[in-house]
Amino acid sequence: MLGVAVAEAPTSTPLRTVSVEGIANVPIAQTASAAAATAVYREGMASAVVDGQSKAAFLAEKTASTLGPVQSVTESGGYIWCRGGTEDEGVEYEGEQPDFGSGQERSVGVAPEAAASAPSGVPRQKAPVVKKRKTVKHPTAKKAAAGSCTLTAQVSLVYAIN
Repeated sequence: MLGVAVAEAPTSTPLRTVSVEGIANVPIAQTASAAAATAVYREGMASAVVDGQSKAAFLAEKTASTLGPVQSVTESGGYIWCRGGTEDEGVEYEGEQPDFGSGQERSVGVAPEAAASAPSGVPRQKAPVVKKRKTVKHPTAKKAAAGSCTLTAQVSLVYAIN
């Protein structure tokens, strides 16, 4: 019987990779249109790729490797957060949502009316009319409008390393 010697068998070295998560924060208008929100999200994804590439290069350098080509890119989604009157206070984003591309459901910016709508075929009952008494208005401080909104985009990257 003839056999193949082990030394003659083809061998392959497994591909070494580094996986990183690129993240970017970009400003977005409180009442952005769908087109504007999509443009801001794409700007955020581009910045997230640059962030991920920087992280991958850093890790490759620290492991005495060189960074190779990208092996895969995954859109990891994002979200929008609007700051209110104080640093920690959030207010609801009122603009259109971009397609975050993530399979996860996001509830940011969903109008309460849409979530509470009655199923079709079920008649809606009218609310009873309630007479309001005339009230005296006292001067009060107005609630501060949203100071700024930020869109966060995330991209997962896998690079080959040598």
